[in-house]
Order: sequence, then structure tokens, then C-alpha cells
Amino acid sequence: MKRSEINDIMSEADEMMRRFGFVLPPFARWTPDEFRARSDAQAIVDARLGWDITDYGAGRFDEMGLFLFTLRNGRLADLKRGGGMCYAEKLLISRQDQLSPMHTHRLKAEDIINRGGATLVVELFGSDDDGNFDGKRGVTVACDGIARTLSAGGKLKLAPGASVTLMPGDWHAFWGEGGDVLIGEVSTVNDDLTDNIFREPIGRFATIEEDEPPLHLLVSDYPAWLVRNS
Repeated sequence: MKRSEINDIMSEADEMMRRFGFVLPPFARWTPDEFRARSDAQAIVDARLGWDITDYGAGRFDEMGLFLFTLRNGRLADLKRGGGMCYAEKLLISRQDQLSPMHTHRLKAEDIINRGGATLVVELFGSDDDGNFDGKRGVTVACDGIARTLSAGGKLKLAPGASVTLMPGDWHAFWGEGGDVLIGEVSTVNDDLTDNIFREPIGRFATIEEDEPPLHLLVSDYPAWLVRNS
């Protein structure tokens, strides 16, 4: 993806979030130079909070991609010991007919919430006994506290305000139907480096062509752009 495209997506996403009453935290406004100058931002970097825009390495963002902003994220060590900051929260935008491809998580349980806009379509499959994708197995999920059993490839259509709870091993893909959708994600600790298991061999992050300076840093920029001493 070109950096200019990423900058445009950031501006468009910010406008949509504000339209639905969501305002991003102060660090979302930092320029790269401001981020570099901060001596108090290590926790943001370590938790990988912030902007995240991906085309899954395919170079077709309008067809297959996702906007995300990680608002808060706990610690895997706390999750493993069963106490402490075991939760995470994101805002996402899925554009009309823009696929977030079939994937699952080994650790993360998540609520996917339609926060506003059009209809969110979620396609679901179950796992085999080893947790691998099973094209013949359905799932039972909770939609706002009500159990829903779907056959393999069943689709939920979530109107604004509706949600689905997905557990580890629930394979899912999603997209906006009839327009763009603002999505909330409330989950256990989020680890985008190791806990996204895709059905197809695709990447989690975009490869960036630097055709202009970044408006704000992506979480995937942090290792290259921010050098911090521990």
C-alpha cells in the first residue's frame, strides 16, 4: 500500500468514527516526530496501541482489507496467570463488500459489535478436533446473549447495535453489506503478531511504499520508526 493511501484512509476513518460519536485518545494525534520525542510512550509501543491498516499483503485494499485502531490492550502474562489486565478493545471499519478473510484465534475470545453504519455480515465455520478449519463443521455462537447454531458457512447479519461472541477456534470472515460499518471489538488480550491464523497463506500487515511522509505511525511502523532504550 502507498503511504499516501494509508494517510487518506486514516482521515476518512477518523471522520466516520466521529460521526458515530467515537473520539480517539490523544496519542492518536501524534505526528511521527512527536511520537519519537515522547519519553513516556513505551507502554503504548509495548501494547501495540494505535493505528492499523492492512490489505493482508494482497495489494487490493478495497476488495480485501481492514481499518483498525487498538484503544487498549492487556498483557499476555496476566492472561496466562488468570488475573490483571486480561482485556483489549479496538475500533474497526469494514467497508462495503471489503473482505476480512477467513481466520481464527488460538487464544483470543472476542465480541464483534456493529457500532453503526450498514449491516455487518459474519461468515462462520467450526474447527476440527485439532483446531484446524473444517469446511463441514458448523458452530454455536452467542448473539447478544442468545445462542445461535449455524451450519458450516452460515452467515450472521448484524444490524447496528447487534453483536456476536466468538471463541478460539471459531473461524470467521466478515464484510460490510449495503455500506461501510463501524465495528467495536472487545476481547481478551490481543496478539496480532502470533494469534491470527488464516485459512489461506496471507500476511497480517501491509507492505508500505513510502511515497509521502506518514500522517501518523501505524503499529507496524513502531519497530522501524521508534528506537527506545529499555
